Amino acid sequence: MTTPHRSTAGRRLLGAGGLAIAAALTLASCASSPSGGAEGSGGEGSLAVVATTTQLADFAAIVGGDDIELTGLLPAGGSAHHFDPTPADLLALGQADVLIVNGVELETFIDGAIEASGFDGEIITAADGIDLAEAEVITAEAEGAEAHDHEDHDHADHDHGDADEEHAHDDHAHDDDAHDHDHGPVNPHIWTSPRNASGMVEEIAVGLGEVDPEHADDYAQRAEAYFQQLGELDTWIAAQFERVPAEERVLVSGHDSLRYYLHDYGITFAGSILPSFEDNAEPSAADIDELVDAIREHGVKAVFVESSMSPKLAETIAKEAGIEVIDADALYADSLGVEGSGADTYIGATAHNTRVILEAWGATPDPLPGTLLE
Repeated sequence: MTTPHRSTAGRRLLGAGGLAIAAALTLASCASSPSGGAEGSGGEGSLAVVATTTQLADFAAIVGGDDIELTGLLPAGGSAHHFDPTPADLLALGQADVLIVNGVELETFIDGAIEASGFDGEIITAADGIDLAEAEVITAEAEGAEAHDHEDHDHADHDHGDADEEHAHDDHAHDDDAHDHDHGPVNPHIWTSPRNASGMVEEIAVGLGEVDPEHADDYAQRAEAYFQQLGELDTWIAAQFERVPAEERVLVSGHDSLRYYLHDYGITFAGSILPSFEDNAEPSAADIDELVDAIREHGVKAVFVESSMSPKLAETIAKEAGIEVIDADALYADSLGVEGSGADTYIGATAHNTRVILEAWGATPDPLPGTLLE
């Protein structure tokens, strides 16, 4: 599988934010293990690696194997949009040789964590392994389409029933100007595309090899084997969605978290409950009205809620629009699932998301290729 060319990230300190809990590092020294996600099986003398998100921890575990000692900061179900590292997390980071981050402004906590922990190792930015110019175009095109939809909404007549229904949104009402839509030019959820994931894995493999040349070939070989799996996953997903007519491939999610996945497989994004890349934003009454109109206009069949979000607002919107909420089998976007969920690996979570979407649209997915099953 062809992967994007890796750009050299080099050593860099991501600025200074300051964390008040830095003083707690002394207390953390007695902790037996850091909190958070995956921990590798590397032995004494292994490269100490910290990865921020659950997806990055999964990639690092696959590429690093027994040659690294891995700590994942975010736990299953956690979100980088509102994560606060614990003293134990900071202790692990301070002792690490390598920090693997997503980049593109996802981990807003990381500058302060680096300063508080005293980390001075190498930083591998997984986003450097993808075509960021293309990602920026995809983000801009999507935002342009949403802006067009909003203009259409502003010129339409809206009848949402009686006054009681109209006031159902009061708890979520905010002045439109109060929304904080400030963000970088790239939607940070780059890993949701298996094609992007391949480039991220390559960046990790090359980065680890630069820090640990003795095992560089091993990192490269493991990455190459994983590239094959990601290619098979991509092919399988594309084949599943081909059986759904293009006009019926329309999705509404909890927040704008699946942009690259949707782009890769020709799925129209009708909108999200939270009008933001982040899963802790709040929609205005106007945002909700616009989304309900978009759902009706596009004939959306279901609203999908990510595992890191509460389904309550989705249930309100779905009831008003007269459609189903898919929550029990939530989508895993910001985080992988807990161990044993079947979504505790990147491949497992991405296959799960594909199945859930297809089944909600009335299609029956093929079994996952045996080479991708654990």
